Amino acid sequence: MTLQATPLNSAHRAAGAKMVDFGGWDMPVNYGSQIEEHHAVRTDAGMFDVSHMCVVDLEGANARGFLRGLLANNVDKLQVPGKALYSAMLNPEGGVIDDLIVYFFREDWFRLVVNAGTAEKDVAWMRQQNDATNSGLTITPRRDGLTDSANAIALVAVQGPNARAKVWEVLPETRAASEAMKPFNVVIVPDTAFGEAMVARTGYTGEDGFEIGVPATQVEALWNALTAAGVKPAGLGARDTLRLEAGMNLYGQDMDDSVNPLDAGLGWTIDLVSERDFVGKAALQAKGQDAQFVGLILREKGGILRAHQKVIAASGAEGEITSGTFSPSMQQAIALARVPMEVQVGDTVHVEIRDKKLAATVVKLPFVRNGKVLAV
Repeated sequence: MTLQATPLNSAHRAAGAKMVDFGGWDMPVNYGSQIEEHHAVRTDAGMFDVSHMCVVDLEGANARGFLRGLLANNVDKLQVPGKALYSAMLNPEGGVIDDLIVYFFREDWFRLVVNAGTAEKDVAWMRQQNDATNSGLTITPRRDGLTDSANAIALVAVQGPNARAKVWEVLPETRAASEAMKPFNVVIVPDTAFGEAMVARTGYTGEDGFEIGVPATQVEALWNALTAAGVKPAGLGARDTLRLEAGMNLYGQDMDDSVNPLDAGLGWTIDLVSERDFVGKAALQAKGQDAQFVGLILREKGGILRAHQKVIAASGAEGEITSGTFSPSMQQAIALARVPMEVQVGDTVHVEIRDKKLAATVVKLPFVRNGKVLAV
């Protein structure tokens, strides 16, 4: 199988990146030291190629009405242009088709950023729903492979306590529009040295920073300029340890189209209060919540917490780890887990690791945020 490549593929290889198959994409797992890349994001500034993810523009007079029915979170929260919202997109059974961010620019223009491996499925689902509801929208994916290259937008995430300042060094034209911008907001700056730039104060690391979209033809020049400004390239390895410390779900691992989002810690993104209907709402109301999503810290030596390991509560009831790693920030083994409703923060549970049952403490997420360890 031929792997798909982002517009930054040659830049990764020139930097000596170790490349791996990530859901059919040829992506950097690290550039030498995953640990150094992780700490660079926590203490200074690092950047990730996220061009495998897909920008999708929804345009038309009924864009808001369409998204009211498509997404589990309520787009009516987006009343000021430039606001952003995190949401799940569900199937009729209440499973998670994808988790995404939606950006509001105008009443007739919303922009979504969806996950890499689900992009084709997502776009097909949106078009199916567009037809089924007679919404009359134009749905335009903006990624190589789904659209013509001239229309493609490439994405770079710059994260860390010094990330914004270093972005402004490289993209000074964006500073006036983004300096006072709060988290989960976005601005488009038409004329920069790298073409039109979308600058969103969002991320997947638990640190401050920007996710930047520029024309795919310009992204390698942007990447090189950020490198020259002292932003450290970081790969998938660091991205995973950072997002796990931040308690953030990974699609396909912590949830998928067979998982109830209420059981995946996404209840805060599900609007079951308003009268608004959306795909999957009736199923969620019928099912309710059967499990809770928590953090675990391993308290005994002898293993690393990994996905699919069994979690045993004091009563004998069982749950499962969905993501696990060794935390570079905490120097401890940590995990995200789906556990029985009876389990409480502070409880001791046991995790089956090979032939052992090792004690772990249940903690509230996140583990780390803005460089500070919150879970102990």
